[in-house]
Amino acid sequence: MQTSVVDSRPVSPGDQIRRRRQCAECGERFTTYEAAELNYPRIIKSDGRREPFMEDKIRAGLLRALEKRPVKSAAIETVIADVKHRLRALGEREIGSGKVGDLIMCMLRGLDQVAYIRFASVYRSYEDVDAFLAEIEQLEGDLPPLLRQAQLELLADEST
Repeated sequence: MQTSVVDSRPVSPGDQIRRRRQCAECGERFTTYEAAELNYPRIIKSDGRREPFMEDKIRAGLLRALEKRPVKSAAIETVIADVKHRLRALGEREIGSGKVGDLIMCMLRGLDQVAYIRFASVYRSYEDVDAFLAEIEQLEGDLPPLLRQAQLELLADEST
């Protein structure tokens, strides 16, 4: 069957292409969806094991960190798409899980302070409360003033 493409456009964050096609014989139109086969680097775990990149693991970690937080699903999907894009852009065949975790933490830092601390507490395995408090204090000190106003305070202001 011979077809011609009538219209093409990207779907979602650029992972798929929607094409309207027309049959050259009967003129009937139909839609196809095409997705590129993307190669992501293999993930090197801390114990040396290697496993394929799994988007669902990133999503599960983000959802755990963002549980009961006022962050829209679209923002979560944007973070996931950005992580995937950055991993592909590295051009590496393998990447350490630590780099992936750092990338996620970097994105969470600007998205939601509480989610950032939740993720960091699991990812960095803090040994004691002092290390945890040091991370919180650094986070609060690093935020730009506008973003700081938009976030709830993690530590109560001692002057009040």
